[in-house]
Amino acid sequence: MPSPPLPQPEPALCLALAADLRAARFHGEDVRAAWGELADDAIARGLRRPAERALADRDDPIAVLARLLVLGMPQSLSQVESALPRTTAAGLVALGLAEVSADGIRPLAVVRPQPYVDDTGEGGWWVASDLDEAALGGPLPEDHVLGVGGASLTLAGLQLPTPARRGLDVGTGCGIQALRARRNVAEVVATDISERALRFTRLNALLNSVDGIEPRRGSMFSPVAGEQFDRIASNPPFVITPRAEGVPEYEYRDGGMIGDDLVAEFVRSVGSHLTPGGVAQLLGNWETRPGAVGLDRVRDWVAQSPVPLDAWVVERETLDPLSYAELWIRDGGTLPGSPEFGRLIDAWLEDFAGRHVEGVGFGYILLRRPMAGGPTLARYERVGTPPSGAPLGPHLAEALSAHDRLTALADGDLEASVLTVAPDVSEARHHLPGSESPSVIELRQGGGFGRVIEVDPALAALVGACDGDLAVGPLVAAIAELLEVDGAALREDLLPRIRELIFTGFLRFS
Repeated sequence: MPSPPLPQPEPALCLALAADLRAARFHGEDVRAAWGELADDAIARGLRRPAERALADRDDPIAVLARLLVLGMPQSLSQVESALPRTTAAGLVALGLAEVSADGIRPLAVVRPQPYVDDTGEGGWWVASDLDEAALGGPLPEDHVLGVGGASLTLAGLQLPTPARRGLDVGTGCGIQALRARRNVAEVVATDISERALRFTRLNALLNSVDGIEPRRGSMFSPVAGEQFDRIASNPPFVITPRAEGVPEYEYRDGGMIGDDLVAEFVRSVGSHLTPGGVAQLLGNWETRPGAVGLDRVRDWVAQSPVPLDAWVVERETLDPLSYAELWIRDGGTLPGSPEFGRLIDAWLEDFAGRHVEGVGFGYILLRRPMAGGPTLARYERVGTPPSGAPLGPHLAEALSAHDRLTALADGDLEASVLTVAPDVSEARHHLPGSESPSVIELRQGGGFGRVIEVDPALAALVGACDGDLAVGPLVAAIAELLEVDGAALREDLLPRIRELIFTGFLRFS
């Protein structure tokens, strides 16, 4: 499918469009209210007909804009002129977001409200990107610029909320990570191989009156050779794609390398672009092969970095090769059951078989360049999707801070520390019928990763007693006396587990 013209991010027209969108109350909650909960749920599943029906008899500005800019439906010239009095239909065309057609003003892009929540509260952006497969009615062009999806929101929520001076967004796409980074970072360089993506990034920065974002064109770290940053974020084109004739190579998800080589190259290379104390965060896929579990392969990539790095890698889920292929073929707009779908499945499975791939992991990678000395954090774990849905960035920042404090804390100093239980922690005890003592004691975390940890009576008693009053040492001694066990042995057993509970956010320093 041919690509539409490039967006034209003209500052005055972007300001006019923002003013029109604001006047029309074109925000997420207002658009959802306009078409209703059922239609909103349908849109999340790629179905737009319920929303079309809900808005069919309306020509007020929010209905016109929702059809034009969210659903990608043509609208009459008079409707667009009424909904966008400052921008006008001609202005929308000049921005490269629409064109004049026989059926009125036909959109060439979507501009969708995107709410966000961070440590300062709730807010929202308008984010422009290419028309999706529902609006196009078929497969996407290979230079398609993706809008804000689940992976984008995941990485945006992972970004640390602590202030920094310079940031880098590698593979910026529509610019959502750069917008998110600017909430805490003074200046951000946003790179991409796609001129189309960089135009959307610039347009979205202007549309939301966000300065301090500098688009640069190029692959990986080539546009920032010799430069260092305090924060690096990347939702790279990590999708494992067969290098075979006839398989679409979508720029937004395919980096042109074999297997998971792009993520491996990023991990090996990023350290030299981090300032001391600087943090890189990215999403990625990694293959599991015979004798080489995915997380272990990521560990090897980190070890191959010429710059020593702290690492915290979370594998959120794994897919078998067939499920992985189906996911990404559907993502490109090819429908199951079609001959093309079957042909692409064969290409994917043949590619995986050539490397003996047994499964593909998806997750988050956090890398940090130590301020001095060697790495102190090497954590590779499997954790499911957090149940709360809240941004993980604050939790990650607190965990890193706790880790640094614990690293400098001798056991004697930990015993002298006073701790409190985090407010989101609860305890669950499971009893067999007729038994007085619990067979299982669990600590449950409401925030963060939503971890559930099984503990023994001694650790449960200590956590229950951490109310900001007594220090750890006296608590351990009292529990040893209560349970009639050796105090030194209990201390040796509990202190490492207390450290783990502090890092994971169950316990906090008072």
